[in-house]
Amino acid sequence: MGVAGAPKIMAVLALGLALLCAAAGPAVAQNCGCQPDYCCSKYGYCGMGDSYCGEGCRSGPCHSGGGGGGGGGGGGGRGANVASVVTGAFFNGIKNQAGGGCEGKSFYTRSAFLNAANKYSGFAHGGSEVEGKREIAAFFAHVTHETGHFCYISEINKGNSYCDASNTQWPCAAGKKYYGRGPLQISWNFNYGPAGRSIGFDGLGNPDKVAQDPVIAFKTALWFWMNNVHGVMPQGFGATTRAINGALECNGRNPDQMKARVRYYKQYCQQLGVDPGSHLTC
Repeated sequence: MGVAGAPKIMAVLALGLALLCAAAGPAVAQNCGCQPDYCCSKYGYCGMGDSYCGEGCRSGPCHSGGGGGGGGGGGGGRGANVASVVTGAFFNGIKNQAGGGCEGKSFYTRSAFLNAANKYSGFAHGGSEVEGKREIAAFFAHVTHETGHFCYISEINKGNSYCDASNTQWPCAAGKKYYGRGPLQISWNFNYGPAGRSIGFDGLGNPDKVAQDPVIAFKTALWFWMNNVHGVMPQGFGATTRAINGALECNGRNPDQMKARVRYYKQYCQQLGVDPGSHLTC
């Protein structure tokens, strides 16, 4: 279904390719998808040192203003102050639209999000304050759509194991299912494996951890975002939808779902006082 239930075919295929590139080492993957501890340069390549982690760095251990600074910091004066933008009123304004019986209402919290964001210093940084606020609006637009205003923790239909047995780098654990969990409904073994390695939990052996720990849940969402979506933000909101669920929603495949994401994005941009920009659809 459109909320919390649709497979992310386009996103997972893109991530699978990015992981294959990243495994070869630094400076190999256009648009990044880097190994842990490598930076994504402003030109879209993985590596270490000032040429990758300095000015314009998109993600990873950035410094010199690119993606540097804490998740709530100013990133060397660039981007948006995440903690100041994502206020309690903003966060709870989303969650309060979920029904009273939603499991996510007692699971997802602003403090868990900010805790997770502190690990991803490139989030909402690397550009102007307006661009940073647009990225925050885009992230929460997709989260709202995927979880039904923070209602769902796990995918509704848990029958599919989302195990790609051909992926030998991230082999499925016996009896485990890798259906959607968390704010962006991370799915598939080849997402859970590297996300767990980067964050510090056994993603393959214990995927349920994403549905049990709200900080880890937000970290998986931000991990996926920084490796797959952050780099396309300058292309407009439509590009972020394409990166997350393009195979199912873009090019006229499901315009209603795609337009719903746009509506959330425009709503949050208005709340944050920024113009949504152009190229909103995919």
